[in-house]
Amino acid sequence: MILVPDTSVLIDGRITSMIKAGEYKGATIIVPEAVVAELEAQANNGREIGFSGLNELQSLCKMAEEKTIELKFSGIRPTLEQVKLASGGEIDAMIRNIAIENAARFITSDNVQAEVARAKGLDVIYLKPQVTDFVPLGIDQFFDEHTIAVYLKERVPPTAKKGTINDMKLVKIRDQPVSEYELRNLAQEILERAKRDPDGFIEIEKRGITVVQIGSLRIAIARRPFSDGMEITAVRPIVDVTLDNYAKSDVIKKRIVSDRRGLIIAGSPGAGKTTLAQGIATYLSDAGYVVKTMEAPRELQVPDQITQYTTLDGSMSNTADVLLLVRPDFVIFDELRKNEDFTVFADMRLAGLGMVGVIHANSVQDALQRFSDREDFSVLAQIINTIVFLEKGVVTKIYDVGFTIKVPEGMGSEMHIRPVTTVIDSETGSLVLDVFRYDGQTIVMPVIPGTPAAHDTRNAQAPQVQSIGQPVFPVNKPGSSLAAIPDATPRAPAEDRPGWKLNEKEIQREIGRYTDGAVDVEMISDTKAIVYIDDKDVPAAIGKGGKNVSAIVNKIGIGIDIKPRSDLDRQHAQPTVKTEGEISLGGGIKIQTDKKQLVIIAPEQSGKIVDVFAGKEYLFTATVNEAGEISLAKNSSIAQEMIRRYQNNESIKLRPV
Repeated sequence: MILVPDTSVLIDGRITSMIKAGEYKGATIIVPEAVVAELEAQANNGREIGFSGLNELQSLCKMAEEKTIELKFSGIRPTLEQVKLASGGEIDAMIRNIAIENAARFITSDNVQAEVARAKGLDVIYLKPQVTDFVPLGIDQFFDEHTIAVYLKERVPPTAKKGTINDMKLVKIRDQPVSEYELRNLAQEILERAKRDPDGFIEIEKRGITVVQIGSLRIAIARRPFSDGMEITAVRPIVDVTLDNYAKSDVIKKRIVSDRRGLIIAGSPGAGKTTLAQGIATYLSDAGYVVKTMEAPRELQVPDQITQYTTLDGSMSNTADVLLLVRPDFVIFDELRKNEDFTVFADMRLAGLGMVGVIHANSVQDALQRFSDREDFSVLAQIINTIVFLEKGVVTKIYDVGFTIKVPEGMGSEMHIRPVTTVIDSETGSLVLDVFRYDGQTIVMPVIPGTPAAHDTRNAQAPQVQSIGQPVFPVNKPGSSLAAIPDATPRAPAEDRPGWKLNEKEIQREIGRYTDGAVDVEMISDTKAIVYIDDKDVPAAIGKGGKNVSAIVNKIGIGIDIKPRSDLDRQHAQPTVKTEGEISLGGGIKIQTDKKQLVIIAPEQSGKIVDVFAGKEYLFTATVNEAGEISLAKNSSIAQEMIRRYQNNESIKLRPV
């Protein structure tokens, strides 16, 4: 009998097993030179399958020396052009041609190769994946019921990590060091099993490193040049834990099935994050949800109805595109490592999918920092709703993530109000972290323990937002004559407010990037400034569609009103309106001012809710009290704006709502 094996059979390792079993004893084995070249190239690239195939060839040579078989090599080595076309089947065609020329039986474990060979009229032996009758792997001898991981390295005695997640210790298995020959045999056996076992697959195959998953066993095989010596690391779970076995499982269930479906599992390496993730996946599947996973490598031990996806063409972004078409209810992402992973997780969550992510972090602050370095902090609360933190397999804390507008906790009184992402301990209700922008940087600020949450972000209403650069005003309530006062703090000169002075310099520096002339900045409140620049510089400072000024406002958190310097010159040319006394606006409307207040007097509008306009421009809405008055803090931004508009000869009008 004449047999021609292809590359897959030699990597698979079953041909020598079949010869030893007496099935092909005395056969003539013709190995194409194209197969040898392919195995050599894979070994030169540090791929473990290349070494496995070469070991199989060496075993065939020994059998030939023992006269068990006759071994021949035939054909020519592929050219560089044929190697480049290998993915298109060029080398496979060369291997089939050897079988045709020698009228041999063609043996392969590659389904596509078998079908093409049959189409060519060849007598094909197709070795299907083995389903049963697997003998224990050689590496299994290093495991017992208490072993979590085994570490084997050449010239070093083998060690194992034993115990439980709460109590682990490193134990020497034997005094005799592991030899490179022993490791090579173990590696070849592992790769052969991964090729033949339906529950086995090669997750990563790169120069010097191969990662294999066989059932629940994850095995990493490293060799030079990636490592300083050959090493095999095998890790397996020792317990099967359901979600109900965890403390606070009721809270986790309530969070994940509500509309707050963005959950992050955080903890240090070995804390049990993956075990909790597979418990959540199983719970959701049993509850009737469609669940998929995104893993690289695939190591979650989940029921068969949960499909496990890995990278598509080396990218999780491509996997996400497919999952958005599949439309699952939940996706378990194990784990977030690269920048792309965080971006994909955020995009899928914002697209409406329920997401459970696993992330390495020593604290909740580190977890938020890893996210905020890659995603804008203002959308963190839309991406992540809940953070579950583990230590040694135990759920220690559950945090709620929200969003509000306030002064960050612990900051000085000079810091102005700004958007803040908050992290709250779900059990105590205490504020744990504030995440905000300061001086162009995202700050993750720990809060003093015991500080109550200033805002319950789960029930907080979104504030009303004005156009870019304008202050944010509270929602008006009938009966409140002060509803329109956004800032009741008396305005002091900038020299008396060091924070204002710093803000003025920062605004001056940012605006100056777009102008040639001088930039004059006047802070009128903690949240607003007026900027005067040369008339010709105004378009450049504002930018197309307000792009430039919007970027500055978002960066420093202060509303900016850009005005041409000609406006300032006109104001200086006009007589100054007295700052105290009474001003008649016509139509029965008067403004009365003193040192502290500006009062709009409109007896005809008594008890009504009115919109206040300067010319045709809306300023604010307020309620006129029974005395026919609207009271404003004189140094508030609205009061100053009204005085400025009056100085510009703009009519102030009240219109009932």
